[in-house]
Amino acid sequence: MKKIAIIGSGFSGLSAAAYAAKKNHEVHLFEKNDSLGGRARKFTTEKGYVFDMGPSWYWMPDIIESFFADFGKKTSDFFTLVPLDPQFEMVFSDGVMGIPHDYNEMKLLFEQTEKGAGKKLDEFMEDAQYKYEVGMKDFVNKPCHSWLEFVSPKIAKSALKLDLLSNFHSFVRKYFSDPKLIMLMEFPVIFLGAAPKDIPALYSLMNYGGYKLGTWYPMGGFSKVIDAMAEVAKNEGVKIYLNSTIDSIKITDKKATALSVNGKEISFDTVIASSDYHHTESTLIPEKYRNYSEDYWKKRTFAPSCLIYYLGFKEKIPNLKHHTLFFENDLDLHTAEIYDDKKWPTKPLFYVCCPSKTDKNVAPEGCENVFLLMPVATGLEDTEEMRELYFDQMIKRLEKHTQTSDLLSTLDYKKSYCIKDFKEDYNAYEGNAYGLANTLAQTAVLKPSLKNKKINNLFYTGQLTVPGPGVPPSIISGKIAAHEATK
Repeated sequence: MKKIAIIGSGFSGLSAAAYAAKKNHEVHLFEKNDSLGGRARKFTTEKGYVFDMGPSWYWMPDIIESFFADFGKKTSDFFTLVPLDPQFEMVFSDGVMGIPHDYNEMKLLFEQTEKGAGKKLDEFMEDAQYKYEVGMKDFVNKPCHSWLEFVSPKIAKSALKLDLLSNFHSFVRKYFSDPKLIMLMEFPVIFLGAAPKDIPALYSLMNYGGYKLGTWYPMGGFSKVIDAMAEVAKNEGVKIYLNSTIDSIKITDKKATALSVNGKEISFDTVIASSDYHHTESTLIPEKYRNYSEDYWKKRTFAPSCLIYYLGFKEKIPNLKHHTLFFENDLDLHTAEIYDDKKWPTKPLFYVCCPSKTDKNVAPEGCENVFLLMPVATGLEDTEEMRELYFDQMIKRLEKHTQTSDLLSTLDYKKSYCIKDFKEDYNAYEGNAYGLANTLAQTAVLKPSLKNKKINNLFYTGQLTVPGPGVPPSIISGKIAAHEATK
């Protein structure tokens, strides 16, 4: 039996802790903040607004379900999932499109938007389902130490159908020509960390995992998933410590032998770092033991950061759904300003989540819980003045969509969160929110290694290593790291 330390309590950290403990190891999980969840933390205001701080799209429900099944549980043992209908609305410059939960209704919407697009959607989803079943069941479950892991008859047979060498931008246009449908199909990959032209067509699996399998909401908020995973981990014997900052990892004879936790040294046999990969290497271990140099990180392509506003309103907001995407402006321009020009957007797109439309317990009676999110480039100068400039723009566009004249007069709570906060709370490299981009040059073996190559018992997990960003991939990452660390 090993004594194993887990650094960080995000999805990958809790997953790694639970799987390592299931193998009868002694597992200790350390979290620097005062609550669990990493980017998926929640906070509650004095007036009773309950805000999920990060993830809000419950997609790929089968992947999340499989985590609990591995421990003899079901998601329904911990929280209630409800389907959202419409799944979300998209606001365009000339109207609004609601995406229905029912797939046949979705096909009808596509056909009404573009003649023949209903049949094309079937073809697209059939292809995407294949990629999902191979990609999310076989492809992403590899530790990616070597390309030889992918030498199997099944993966070899499916290589061409996975579309690793074609880009998502071109792939979508093989099926659809209407600008609204193109934008609808391209939207999910924005948060993978690159423009659609730089993302492999493999990631049409996102459309299947979202649109075809549906968009769901865990009643009580996304933090219920964190609470449930923590309960699973504790049931397996994991000991969890909050407000516990890791100052350094002690290395002896090329082994991680101890952690300095709030200045106190604690011995361990193995360490799994769910903390920011760059922070772990640049701050917690000596330079000679690092997998990657500072130049390496500077050359990586990162997924976006984001500007978030958590808002409480004293009155209900009409004409607003649970999820709303404000896409009145040019998607290509916004993505270019995230990944190429790296500047604050000139004509931004943004997203609004209003969970109180579905869940009365996340806001006081008669009130509204609203979350604004605008993707931005990493590493930008983040000032209060810049945040407020975009807040004003987003509120005006929200007022126009909801046909309300003065939302600010009913504003009851307001908190912003951006690049500086991601750095402060999560030690996030350049203030990234979503990890490392899933570009072809950063896929599988080309991602930062799950294992430290110079320290025998130090492993990494989370959105900066395999398989990549997102809630389901992070859960899978924790499972892979735990398996590798407990061999």
